[in-house]
Amino acid sequence: MSAVLEIEGLRKTYRSRKRGVRHALDGFDMRVEAGQVHGFLGPNGSGKTTTLRTLLGLIRPNGGRMAILGQELPHALPAVAGQVGAIVESPQFFPHFSARDTLGLLAQAGELPRQRVDEVLELVGLRDRAGERVKTYSLGMKQRLAVASALLKNPKLLILDEPANGLDPGGIREMRGLMRDLSENGMTVVLSSHILGEIQLICDSVTIISLGRRVAFGPVEQVLAAHSQGSVRVRLEAVSDLSQAADALTRAGVRVATEPDHLMLSGVDKPATVSRLLAEQGLYVSELTPVAVDLESVFLELTATAPVPGQHRQVDQSAKVDQTGTAGGWGA
Repeated sequence: MSAVLEIEGLRKTYRSRKRGVRHALDGFDMRVEAGQVHGFLGPNGSGKTTTLRTLLGLIRPNGGRMAILGQELPHALPAVAGQVGAIVESPQFFPHFSARDTLGLLAQAGELPRQRVDEVLELVGLRDRAGERVKTYSLGMKQRLAVASALLKNPKLLILDEPANGLDPGGIREMRGLMRDLSENGMTVVLSSHILGEIQLICDSVTIISLGRRVAFGPVEQVLAAHSQGSVRVRLEAVSDLSQAADALTRAGVRVATEPDHLMLSGVDKPATVSRLLAEQGLYVSELTPVAVDLESVFLELTATAPVPGQHRQVDQSAKVDQTGTAGGWGA
């Protein structure tokens, strides 16, 4: 597949008297293939919004390479701007205009056909509320309007920052279906979101950023598989045998965490060997369940942002991990 979006070695540095030099982007790499739904993930302050704003010409980088649709940025930005739709952070609208008025003005400015306004209102579910003033809209309805504005041009590349912000569960599911439909019809979609369960459901591939550097990238399944620790949950017929079982498994080289009514094992390639080993000790298993890793746990591990009891993590306290060979094979 051809790349719709390419970023190599992107750098952005800020200087201030109080904080000195801060590297918002520190050699960041990213690649998105045509027709994919691609998740762009990172903790607060990791560089996600800086990356998106730099791509759209709103921030000047200090170094690196960027390309959209094979055109080098920022030189070719005027040529590709008509093929890119984007919402970054929280877009603002005239509060006394209706949604139809708002989109109509945007369509007129972009020399787009008027019927496109009705098409995108239908797509985002605002058809029946399009005549109402934006100031009467809920947060979720304003977010639908933002997505509609990004879709007006029927872009080849759609960039959405927190598109599910303010949506109810039904709206989140509708947005998920819309993104998948757009992708199936040839549009490439980049989603930046903190709702990692949704990203895992909808995205073909992901990039994870931490402190301005890429820490994971590739197809979702491969990223998950690369960070799976072979976790297995074990329950015994007698809870009183857990301590003895933990000792036996530890002596066999298995990493064991003891819970009140079960054991959690990691680094287990063949779960069946666990039941055989315990049976040899006269300990009998009532449950042996491989535990699948999810995107949230991988994200927390790679960015070192998992909550720690009794501690209050600050925004910039996340990991900077140098990973040049993570699943996906796109290289640095």
